[in-house]
Amino acid sequence: MSRPAVVIGVLASCGLAVSLMQTLVVPLLPQFPRLLGASTSTVTWLVTATLVAGAVCAPVLGRLGDMYGKRRMLLVALGSVTVGSALGAVAPGIEVLLVARVLQGASLGVVALGISIMRDLLPTERVGSGVALMSSSLGIGGAIGLPITGFVAQQTSWRWLFAGAAVLGAVQFLLVRRVVAESPSRSGGRFDLPGALGLSAALVCLLLAISKGSDWGWGSPVVLGLLVAAVVLFVAWGRWELRSSSPLVDLRTTARPAVLWTNLGSILIGFAMFAQFLVTTQVLQAPVESGYGFGLSLVTAGLVLLPIGGAMAVFSPVSARLSARFGPRTTLTAGTVVLIGGNLSMAVLPGSLALVMVAATVTAIGAALSYSALPLLIMDAVPPTETAAANSLNTLMRMLGTSSCSAVVAAVASGLTITVGGVVLPAGTAYTVVFLAAAGAAVGATVISALTPRATPVTAAPSLSAAA
Repeated sequence: MSRPAVVIGVLASCGLAVSLMQTLVVPLLPQFPRLLGASTSTVTWLVTATLVAGAVCAPVLGRLGDMYGKRRMLLVALGSVTVGSALGAVAPGIEVLLVARVLQGASLGVVALGISIMRDLLPTERVGSGVALMSSSLGIGGAIGLPITGFVAQQTSWRWLFAGAAVLGAVQFLLVRRVVAESPSRSGGRFDLPGALGLSAALVCLLLAISKGSDWGWGSPVVLGLLVAAVVLFVAWGRWELRSSSPLVDLRTTARPAVLWTNLGSILIGFAMFAQFLVTTQVLQAPVESGYGFGLSLVTAGLVLLPIGGAMAVFSPVSARLSARFGPRTTLTAGTVVLIGGNLSMAVLPGSLALVMVAATVTAIGAALSYSALPLLIMDAVPPTETAAANSLNTLMRMLGTSSCSAVVAAVASGLTITVGGVVLPAGTAYTVVFLAAAGAAVGATVISALTPRATPVTAAPSLSAAA
């Protein structure tokens, strides 16, 4: 096998590349209606389609990885993002571009697969640091993605963003084939196709309702119907999974307190982390006349927040050392406490760029500590043959948190507004409410992490907290 440091570097770079795909089109959303001749509501599907595709494919890829090989499924995911990016670069219209974004979104399972490969292949003493960096790569990529994509979008055609993503995906594909060995751990069994279809349908209904609730109206028949359908489908799916001899998700394992409460806490952590990434950029770009904004361009605002990515990269190995000494549960609790402080600091809408940078960096540190500890807690509580599926489910829980945060931000920002120079903008009160809600989510995550019992040792699974 290649040197552990090389394997960690390659896998973490794959996670970084995939996270960049999530924000690839965000700077271009205001321009796409003109560039593609599409309506604004249609263009927003470029984000929604990626979100839904990632949520559906992550648990499926995780289960297939446990059954047939994690490296094999990692290559499938990287191949999907490469093909999708190449298709996006030559897309003649919005329809083809939507297909490209679906293919890009299908790669979200890369992070969970990479974490599971590390558990299987790395020496025990390198697992913790590798997992910490891989888990934090989603946040690091999100932090550096906006300034990079914003700069490219301003200087050249948007198609070069997709072309560059295709080259990056192809390079990652070749590196994984060259450097990463196949994991020897396999669960076997038959793939649960009805379970995969049921979970996919339930997630599509839920995420469509969450992501489109503000546009369609939270009380509209469509949104309410989607929410009811999601509940019915989840119940039916759960009954099927409990009866299946080879379920897509082992709900009995997932129901263990250490796994169940960690996943619930992950939803709150995703909410608390994403508020900072989503809202702080808007505050920095708001006009000075709003009373809270700084009037920066998208690229400049991204550069101001660039330390977020650096802070997460630095504190990922710190998290691993804390988990090795005190246990991942303690690290997670510390991270959520730091998240509380960062969000409360932004809730007062600091009046200087320096204070905004400090508050955003504090939140990034809390996210790094929390995100790095979550996979260790999950892997301590599940057998090695279920690692990829369990981590994929945890990634999905974090995604539900970030999606819920986006919905809350959209609802509050459209409900509390001011008019500046004839332009309707969110009021400063709206952002204060969002950050207070994020701090409240972090408080809930702190309580959960502090009270969740330690994992019961699983057969043939070494303690991952010691491996850190």
